[in-house]
Amino acid sequence: MSDQAVLLLRKQLKELSRNPIEGFSAGLIDDSNVFEWEIMIMGPPDTMYEGGFFRANMVFPKDYPNNPPSVRFVSEMWHPNVYNDGKVCISILHSPGDDPLGYEQANERWSPVQTVETIMLSIISMLSSPNDESPANIDAAKQFREDLPGFRKKVSQCVRKSQEM
Repeated sequence: MSDQAVLLLRKQLKELSRNPIEGFSAGLIDDSNVFEWEIMIMGPPDTMYEGGFFRANMVFPKDYPNNPPSVRFVSEMWHPNVYNDGKVCISILHSPGDDPLGYEQANERWSPVQTVETIMLSIISMLSSPNDESPANIDAAKQFREDLPGFRKKVSQCVRKSQEM
């Protein structure tokens, strides 16, 4: 299975380098390991994250594409759908099948048809419209709902820090 994963990941990386997608870039952290990628996400225009350059790591399991990669921001991130340790929490990165908590439908979760491109577009979409109903970061979700000016200020600090890195 790992050989299939290696071939698929190399193909997706090659495709992204040939046809870059606006809003992010991707490359290997170490050329000898196709399972660990570094991603640079540009804060989407007309959002609180605009102007930011956020670094993240994407780590693929050996049985990719049967199971999803994990994505973790290395840059500081204040967002309802990003855990304090930087790990991204969106439906398509959750294991395939039925949600044991019953919150998500199976068709919203990971599917082998997903690609690095679809994952990154979902993360950009997450930055554009936070989901505070199913938060990974309860404090960020609470502030987003109850103190939007304070939330904006904290996001602005993250954007500034990302520009300095």
